[in-house]
Parts: sequence; structure tokens; C-alpha cells
Amino acid sequence: MPMNLEQDFVLKTIESRDVHFVRFWFTDVLGHMKSFAVIPSELDNAFQEGMGFDGSCIEGFSQWQEADMLAFPDPSTFQVLPWRPQSNAVARMICSVCTPDGRPFEGDPRYVLERQVRRAAEMGYGFNVGPELEFYYFKDDQGTEVLDRGGFFDLTSLDYASDLRRDTVLTLENMGIPVEYSHHEKGPSQNEIDLRYDEALSMADAVMTYKMVVKEIALKHGVYASFMPKPMADQPGSGMHVHQSLFYLDGGNAFFDPDNPAGYGLSDTAKHYLAGILKYAPEFCLVTNQHVNSYKRLAAGGDAPVAVGWSRHNRSTLVRVPSYRPNSENASRIELRSPDPSANPYLAFAAMLAAGLSGIEQQLPLEPPCEGDSCPADGVGRRLPESLGEAVELFANSQLMREAMGPLVHDYLVQAKRREWEEYQAVVTPWERDRFLAVL
Repeated sequence: MPMNLEQDFVLKTIESRDVHFVRFWFTDVLGHMKSFAVIPSELDNAFQEGMGFDGSCIEGFSQWQEADMLAFPDPSTFQVLPWRPQSNAVARMICSVCTPDGRPFEGDPRYVLERQVRRAAEMGYGFNVGPELEFYYFKDDQGTEVLDRGGFFDLTSLDYASDLRRDTVLTLENMGIPVEYSHHEKGPSQNEIDLRYDEALSMADAVMTYKMVVKEIALKHGVYASFMPKPMADQPGSGMHVHQSLFYLDGGNAFFDPDNPAGYGLSDTAKHYLAGILKYAPEFCLVTNQHVNSYKRLAAGGDAPVAVGWSRHNRSTLVRVPSYRPNSENASRIELRSPDPSANPYLAFAAMLAAGLSGIEQQLPLEPPCEGDSCPADGVGRRLPESLGEAVELFANSQLMREAMGPLVHDYLVQAKRREWEEYQAVVTPWERDRFLAVL
């Protein structure tokens, strides 16, 4: 099979940039980055036939009867790693995982998202997402000693992390990942860097790269970056708010209706999509909030949502309809506020899209918004799961999630997370429970 233009560009860049190793990146089901290095002379074969590796060592892959897997690099994701030496440089490509007969592996999280994106395309839509990831800087990985006592948007000596954020943003942009803005968050040493929206698969790749870059730059500065949802009991948790919208494949925002009589600028398509998110959010919570620690953040009295509801102005709701530019078609979107940054972005985006598309297919009616200073404690009578154990059972019994994730991923998540919950329940002393919630 002849080289395409992207593959040819990769090979020429490797030669011109003195690249001696290309890391093949992919994720396990839980969203942990996996990698192995390939020398440039093997790339011709890798593009055409894939590179073999032992899938039995990977979380979620080991249930597959055939341990041998193939990693096919996506040439569009090629980037030289800026934090590695530029002499004898190292690059990376993100891979799709296939079985030995060349079929996409159903346990590959990237393939799970690809299936849902394809489903949206068959309905005439593209799926755009723009996540806001929050994280903490700590002195090291042995505890939670913060670096500063800054707060929202501080730009003073209190904001010790300004240089770290600057270096992180520059590194992301060097890797072709556009950043909208960055700032100090509410908690001490808590920060946020927001990526410019993109189509879902590219954005999931970018989120995995983002988390790697944040940690690498922190290490370079001699500190530790944590994406743990709730690392400190007395400080705000870290979220991954996900802005999302559907666009028609031939152009135009499917969520925008300037004549919306309610004044939200939402089309009927957007309302059905939002209704789907509200209906299925408790069922996909295991994907967007996958750890015991995630439910320390999704607790009453905090900034994260606990009830199922939506609003335009109320930031405590599960879903918000941003109104920064109410008459802008490109800005019309919804924001899901429950996910946290420990989630696997491929599975999280797939779960959201599956829920929203189901809302459209079922023509679900949208419940009234929740406005005012705060929502009722029980929202419209439904809440998000209050623990990992509750989330596991809702997910286990969800037909939509089984279809969206595929039986292999769905069943693995149920088994793995039931085991995590049971292990946590068996812990007795508070000290041991703190150790169980080790920093991610």
C-alpha cells in the first residue's frame, strides 16, 4: 500500500528533526497512558501492518482471549515531544488498537468514541467538545503540601504557578493543541487550562496529551501535578467541565435557534440532546467519575453538582447553558459540569454523545430550567450517584451504556469498579482510607 501524504510528512519530519524514537501512545480502559518506542526504520511497516504488542498486560485488554494486539499509529497525531532533548529527539503518535486479523479491538477506548462519532455522522452531525480541566500543584507526590494560597484569577506573588502554566501552555501550543486561556482556580495551588473546542476524537487525544504535558512540566519545575478529583477534604475539588455541541456536517450549529421563545437560543435538537444528558447522567456517571475519590467531590455543600437539572445562570446545576455571547451561533452549546479530570476522555465523550443522541432519537422533552440562587436539594427528584458503589450498579443496569461502551468495556468497568468499591468498603481505619485515596 503506498504512503499517503500524512505518512510521508511524518517520515520527512523524522529525518529533518533528528528523531530517533517514536513513542506509540494508547490508553487502557481506565484512561492510563500506555506506550512503547519504535525506531524510525520500523515506521513503514507500522503504518501498513501495525506493531504487535502483548495486550494481556493492559487493563481491560486482558479479558480478551487473544493476547496479541496490533497498534496502528495515526500519522495526523505525530508531534515531536518538546520536553525531550532536540538532539536524538523523541516524537509520539497516538494509536488505534486492532486484533491480529486487522479488525478494530472493541476494548480500545479510542474505538469506542469512534463508534459514537460515526453514529452521530449517520444522523447528520459532527460532535464538538471543549473541556475545562482543573488540577492541583503539590510540593511532591508524597502529600498535599500546596505551593501558594492564591484564589480565583489571582495574578500576584500568591500565584506561584504562573510560570508553570505559561510553560505548559507554550508546550501544548508547540504540540499543535490550541489553548483558550489559563488561570489560578479557587483552591490554593489549584489551576485551570482550557483547550479550544475541537471535534471529539481530536479533543480526546488532546486531553490525554494535556495531562501528560501538565505532569511533565511540573516535574521539570520540581513539583507534582495531580488530577485527583478531591485531593483535600477542606478545599474545592477538581472538575472537567465539558462544553459540547452538535454541528451539521454541511455547516451550521445544530444547537442554535435565534428565535427560541424561551430566550436560551437553543434549537429543538439541542433541547432533546440536553434532555438525553439529564436522563442518562446517573447511568454514565461511572465513566465520567470513575473513582471512590470522585464522589468526595460530588457531595452536597460543594461547588460540584449533585442534582439532575439545568440552568443558564446557576453554576451549581448539572448542566449550564453558557450565555457569554447569546446571539452567536458558534457559541451556542451546553456545559456538563459533573465530570472530573481522572476520567478516560475517550469513554467520557462517548458516553455523553450516546446520551445526547438518544435524547434526539427519542425526542425527549426538556424539563423546565432551575433558576434562582440555588436549585432545590433534590433538583427534579433525581440525583447523581452518591458513591462509586451506587454508580457501578446504575451503569451495570444501563442498556444504553452497554451499547455505547460495547459489552467488553462495559463488563470490564463493572467488574473493576465493583472490586475497587469492595476494597474500599473493607478498609476500617480513617488512616487506611486516606492511604486508599492516594494522589493520582
